[in-house]
Amino acid sequence: MTLTDSNTSRFATVDGLKIHYHDAGSGFPVIFIHGGGPGASGWSNFNRNIQAFAANWRVIIIDLPGFGQSDHKVPVDGVFASYAETTIGLMNVLGLEKAHIVGNSLGGGTALMMAIKHPDRVQGIVMMGTAGSLPVFGLFPSEGQRKLSAFYEGEGGPTIEKLRDFIHSLVFDPSMVSEAMLQQRFEVATRPEVIANPPLKFKGGKPFEDLWSLDLRSVQHQIMLVNGREDRVTPVDANFLLLKLLPNARLYVIPQCGHWAQWEKPVEFNATVHNFLQLSN
Repeated sequence: MTLTDSNTSRFATVDGLKIHYHDAGSGFPVIFIHGGGPGASGWSNFNRNIQAFAANWRVIIIDLPGFGQSDHKVPVDGVFASYAETTIGLMNVLGLEKAHIVGNSLGGGTALMMAIKHPDRVQGIVMMGTAGSLPVFGLFPSEGQRKLSAFYEGEGGPTIEKLRDFIHSLVFDPSMVSEAMLQQRFEVATRPEVIANPPLKFKGGKPFEDLWSLDLRSVQHQIMLVNGREDRVTPVDANFLLLKLLPNARLYVIPQCGHWAQWEKPVEFNATVHNFLQLSN
């Protein structure tokens, strides 16, 4: 059966919030956690991966609060910690004792926070273009991070031109981004409740916890850090601190690829991550 947005769509109530997720396949669960760009959702991040992984695993793709079809609630502080608790809450509702976690950007930081706060609930971890670290050589904030903050908080407010500029900074080849995708994300990103209270706020400081300042040496999980070589949001060298501090981390770099490794290079990503998760069981 071909897996689609609609035939995998589910809802659950987690700590009083309506949480939307996708559910497909069977076997040991793999939870996918999306990034934090305007209009992001689980399906927009992982629609090129669900079919491949559902052949061998139970795939759960969450819409974090404030994104996709989940209720709009923005963390007051501790973005990674808050979203980690929501994901653990969904696992509790679904009766999942343990799962592999695959997270993109915001989702990568959330996955690592889950391992720190709830180590017994997490098996293997894959983190792509992970937010919350610092580049060793490049500028901070990065080009993509500056464009992300400008979408809601920059002069003139949200526009389709700003969104196009940001999304194009996420990929190596902007021709892969369709106008239909941009329009769909713009509609979600400009809902009144989202504009009034965006999920990620940059004014007044960084929206994320500093992952490198946490006790990462205590994290014993097997971890794969994945990065596009041409990532302009989280450059490759932003992984070096994590690679040094996490005892069981390895780094996989994909050439001619930006911030969306799972979307731009799905065949390579699916095969590589599938093999890693099998070894992490």
